[in-house]
Amino acid sequence: MKYFFAIYMTAFLFTTTVFSQGKMITHKIEKGETINQIAQKYKVTPFDIYQLNPDAQRGLVPNGTLLIPNKSTAKILTQQPKESAQPQTHEVVAKETLYGIEKKYGVSDQELKKANPSIEKDGLQIGQILVIPSKNSSKTTTAIQEKVVYHDVLAKETKYSIAKQYGITIEELEKRNPEIVANLPIGYKLLIKGNAPKAVKAIEQVESKKEILKTNTLKTSAAIDYADYEVKPKETLYSLSKMFGLSQEELVALNPQLKDGVEIGMVLKVPSKALVTTNVKKEYASLSKKISEGNRKRMVLLLPFNVSKIEEDTVNSTTERLKKDKFLNMTLDFYSGALMAIDSAKVLGLPVDVEIYDSQETKNSSNVAAIVRDNKLELADAVVGPFYQSNAETTAQLLSATNVPVISPLSKDIGNPYANLFQTIPTVEVVRNTVFDYMRANKGNIIAVVDRKKESVIKYIQQYQKDVRFVAFKENGSVSAESLKSMLVKDRMNYVVMETGNTGMVKATIAAMVSSMAMYQVQLVILEPNETLDTDEINFSNLTKLKLMYPSVTRDNQSPEALVFKNKYRKLNNISSSDFATRGFDVTFDTLLRLSQDKSFEETANAIGTVQVDNKFEYYKKEDGGYTNKGVFVLYYDTDLIIKEAK
Repeated sequence: MKYFFAIYMTAFLFTTTVFSQGKMITHKIEKGETINQIAQKYKVTPFDIYQLNPDAQRGLVPNGTLLIPNKSTAKILTQQPKESAQPQTHEVVAKETLYGIEKKYGVSDQELKKANPSIEKDGLQIGQILVIPSKNSSKTTTAIQEKVVYHDVLAKETKYSIAKQYGITIEELEKRNPEIVANLPIGYKLLIKGNAPKAVKAIEQVESKKEILKTNTLKTSAAIDYADYEVKPKETLYSLSKMFGLSQEELVALNPQLKDGVEIGMVLKVPSKALVTTNVKKEYASLSKKISEGNRKRMVLLLPFNVSKIEEDTVNSTTERLKKDKFLNMTLDFYSGALMAIDSAKVLGLPVDVEIYDSQETKNSSNVAAIVRDNKLELADAVVGPFYQSNAETTAQLLSATNVPVISPLSKDIGNPYANLFQTIPTVEVVRNTVFDYMRANKGNIIAVVDRKKESVIKYIQQYQKDVRFVAFKENGSVSAESLKSMLVKDRMNYVVMETGNTGMVKATIAAMVSSMAMYQVQLVILEPNETLDTDEINFSNLTKLKLMYPSVTRDNQSPEALVFKNKYRKLNNISSSDFATRGFDVTFDTLLRLSQDKSFEETANAIGTVQVDNKFEYYKKEDGGYTNKGVFVLYYDTDLIIKEAK
């Protein structure tokens, strides 16, 4: 009852100040209704409903009541600025953009930013109150043609990052530049704002790096804060420029002392945002040795058991469903590992209480909003789950006001950035970068044999690993052994990155490397699993001779501690632990340990990396929001046929 009383009081106070001349309509919420459906029914916007019912942003309660402005009320709201010089205000809701707000109120980008200077520095924030300039004060400026803004596409940029940079949506960006719907070429001149003719063609090279800096608002000197960075051993001008997202020329321009070379201990001036996302290795620690004796923490698991679907299934028995439903089996495996983690936490005396809820999720729906509302998850210290990326993002959004960490346990999608969302699965780019960083740290000579069909790999190396040289092919498309051998150097490890599924190309590359071992140090590297290497046509002994190396999110851990887990799991479940079971243990136990420290989950994520049974957790804050995991193993086959971690 207090909930509805608060809604009515808020609505009443708002009505007396803004809608005093109109009447309200009440709407009884039916089960399954959404804000968009209700808004369409009454021909108002979701924003209008949220203004009168702010608590509705947390989710709709069946049989609850909403206040709806009628058409005349809406007119009063839009006409008021003409009658008064007092500025109108707007509360930013999720997924709104500058462009959408400007269009809604008929103001220009310049006017809105002038009235709200914080937008330039911090961008839009959910819940932020914006001052909307009155139309009286904007009559002279709205007649002026909007300034045309272009943006030259740089390496590593995406449609999402560019759209976010200028406060527009991807759809708006593609509408202004229909040529980029299929792909986004480097150097393409995008029309961001204004009505200039769009006779813009893709260019092969950007005219000058100085011009890039002028068009890229993220890199203008007026908008950038700088921080100091101390050069570590084995770092080079190339690795530093890559680390901070700058060209070598830009880094030298900021730090003229680099003209004389890079020295250990040298203090560099770098963009502070770049410093947040660098690959500087975190301290790895065993958190079980630092248990806090403070207040108890609360952790929540949101797992998709989908019990209601099982109960409603009149065709299949539970046993039959378990045989067919792979998603259910994956969930139960993860759950079994999580239960072992909770049991281990009890043995260690970790001060954390755990709650488990059925998220009832599919790829496009879940019960998350109701769980958050009914169980006050905004007071939790961390939430693990849901499984699907879209549902994890919804959870993060619902809990963003209290900054509750939401740990996404299984999704590989990059998704939308939320400050409180932690992705535990490293991205493909992070996995690839890890092995290249390892090879450079060991001062290796890196060459690549890449099948012409592997366009994405070729593009990745050309854009992000520019010092890597490609082995030439013969006219018939086969590998040139002479070209490969001519690129090898003495007194350094020669890493040969091989990306092809062609058996002939694989055999030729391996043969050329094996025949070079008498004179050169060589090691074979792959970036992702290669089924061709598992066939009978490939001599496995040659792979061990070349110490085949590859990056991996997981490892096959045979340490005494790992064997204790595996043996205990087998004893409890009469089956060996699957990858999902081990991941359920690792993600849950890592979260429990981080919550048991005298710091918050976010503070431990910023400071400490951990290694559990088969997974690493090395969180880094992303520049556009949220956290990514850069915990990746570099593994290799040793001559004793055992897979080991490269150190």
